Parts: sequence; structure tokens; C-alpha cells
Amino acid sequence: MRSNHFLLTPEREVHHGIIGSYEIFFNYQRMNAKESTLKNYKFVLTRFENYFGNIELTSITTDGILPFLTKISEGAKQSTKKLRFSLLSAFFNFIRTSYDSNLQNPCDSPVLRQIFKDQRAIHWKILEKDVVDEIIFRTENPRNRLMLELMARGGMRVGEVLKLTPNGVEDRKILVREPKSGKEMEVVFIPRKVADRLKKYIQDKGVKPDERIFPITYAAARMVVIKAGKLVGIKLRPHDLRRHAATYASRAGTPLEIVSKIILRHSNLSTTQRYLGKVSDIEAMRWIDSIHG
Repeated sequence: MRSNHFLLTPEREVHHGIIGSYEIFFNYQRMNAKESTLKNYKFVLTRFENYFGNIELTSITTDGILPFLTKISEGAKQSTKKLRFSLLSAFFNFIRTSYDSNLQNPCDSPVLRQIFKDQRAIHWKILEKDVVDEIIFRTENPRNRLMLELMARGGMRVGEVLKLTPNGVEDRKILVREPKSGKEMEVVFIPRKVADRLKKYIQDKGVKPDERIFPITYAAARMVVIKAGKLVGIKLRPHDLRRHAATYASRAGTPLEIVSKIILRHSNLSTTQRYLGKVSDIEAMRWIDSIHG
């Protein structure tokens, strides 16, 4: 891939220090994203560079983004169009959040969101608390159990769990550096029992302050989750546990804003509302019975 100098101007190099921002963006994604996601980013951003050439990001408008996305998504499924739109938008958000707060995201347009939205309704699988509890309790390996708890109780992404070091653990607070949002740091709050087990695990294993607490690969972590799900006869993915943390909190009466800003750390409430999924008829009746005795 070429060096993508269209992201930089001499003025920005001097005043903002974002030389190599394209490479920095990919380095960040390599630490947080799956291989398939990296390939999708490369597909979109390589064509993005070829299409716009050597011009500043600030000069790219919504009117310019539309024909570009239309061209690279011609004949593709609506879900693919939505994905490519989302990846490009995420790239602009990363540059804006990390380097240039004045940059306007040209993808941030109601018209573009309407054109490139996924037409299919997504119904996330909702895991009941007793199922998640059983998954965790039946996982005997201390390392694996802690990883599951951080996702299911703290709402952490699997990539965040894998990057965690003792330096980022402050009792019941976990500092997530370089999170998916592009911010410098985010804070995760975990239950007291999980915090105590995590502290003991770090001490027992002699993990140094700047070492990874869980030094395994993404593939290995995913397999930990899959095997944990098989213990109770379900197909389980890492993100199902994070989604459970939010769903359980919401069903327990936690205000949506707390679920969104504290547990999931989403930038807007609408993302969280889609994230929580559909309420089943059985669950709806149980809540009605609970409300009315």
C-alpha cells in the first residue's frame, strides 16, 4: 500500500504532529480488530486514496463521499454498502478525535446514513443472567473465568481484555487505553468480587505492571468463549457477553444513559438502543408480572 500522504499537509505536520496518521490508524486497528476487519479497512481506504488523490481531508465533503461510496459498492449487497460506509466514517472519526478536533466528518449526514443503512432488522441474541452465571461458574480455569467476567460483568470488549495490564487496574476501575472510540482513554467499572479476583490473579501470577495480564491471542480468547458456551450447550461469541452486561443492566432498571455512557461507553444513545436488542414475549410478560405483582 502507498504511504497515503493525502492525509497530511505541511501545516498539519508542523502544528498537529500527525505524520503517518494513516499508518497510525492501521497500527491501532491491528491491535484491536480482527483480520477480516483489517482487510475491509484496506479495501475501502486504498480506493479512497486512489479516488481523491493528493488533497486535504478537510476539503472532502458529503457531496464527494456519495459518488465514491456508490462507485466502490456498485452491485454489492446492502449490508456490504453499510459496512463500507461505517468503516470510512470510523476512519474520519479517528482522525478527528485523535489529531484534529476541527475536522468535520463528511460521512456524518442523514442522507448518507439513510442510503447506506442496513435494511434488515438485526435481532441480537439475549443471554439470560442465569445462563451467563452458569457459563462463568462452570469455567474452572482462573484465567478464562476472569476474562469471561470482565466481558460479562464489566462490558469490556475482548480486545480490551487482552491489552489489560496491572498499570490499568485501579481497584474497581479499569483504565482502557487507546479504546475503539479513538479517545486517549476510557474507564470501566467492575464489581467488587471481580476486582478482588483480578487483583489476586495478578499477584499469584506475578504479572509485572506493564505486562499483559492475559498474554494470549485474539483467536485463543475467542476459543475460550466458544468452549465456555459449549459447557451449557449454546453458541457463544465474545461480544454476546458484552451485550449481556448492557442488557442485564437495562432490564434491572439502570438508566439508559448509564448503560450507554458507563457500561458500553458509546458516543450516542441511539447506538445503545440498537445494541440492546429485541425484548421477547416471555421477557415482556415477566416484566409486566414483576411490575404489577
